[in-house]
Amino acid sequence: MRQYITFKGSRNGLQLVLDDSADFAIILENLKAKLESAVVFFTHGTIVEVPDTVRILTAEQQEDLTKLLATYGLVFRETVKKEPITQKNIDKPEELQTLFVAKTIRSGQEVLYDGSVVIVGDVNPGAEVIAGGDIIIKGTCRGVVHAGAYGNSNATITANRLLASQIRIANLIARAPDHLEQPDSTEIARIKDGGVIIEAVDFE
Repeated sequence: MRQYITFKGSRNGLQLVLDDSADFAIILENLKAKLESAVVFFTHGTIVEVPDTVRILTAEQQEDLTKLLATYGLVFRETVKKEPITQKNIDKPEELQTLFVAKTIRSGQEVLYDGSVVIVGDVNPGAEVIAGGDIIIKGTCRGVVHAGAYGNSNATITANRLLASQIRIANLIARAPDHLEQPDSTEIARIKDGGVIIEAVDFE
């Protein structure tokens, strides 16, 4: 019998590998049957990750998967991860590649990439974006953002509305004030004089 889904152990919980050619409705049916038959083996609250290197899910498919897993006490988390962050190219940031993500990053989701990241959408509270290069968010950022991971102090974080719960560049951390007013212009965070500063972007 053809296996449309496979569970594997991961550092964070479970990894769910989906057939990249099967219809998503068939995958959901098979997943439901597998969950029903093995419900006693799953711990409530276990995180289930779906690697996008195997199959990239649409926003609607993510929502359907989230609802199904939640029925059995499991927590869905999609990890957008092309390559693990390493020391390579850190000394030559101009050679870093750029990952484009055209969707909102929701609570519990993580974007991890060793180059720069451009997100066309929001970064919600509870979401995390980690990049070896710059981070550009075409929307509101309320999650955790870490640019210049592993030491690139020239990296920057730019967002239409920068209201992040935590901002980190290289090894420096800053946190937005609790009563920060809504910014009325695009802002950029960068390292200056040994600290992280946030200032309006001058497009002139």
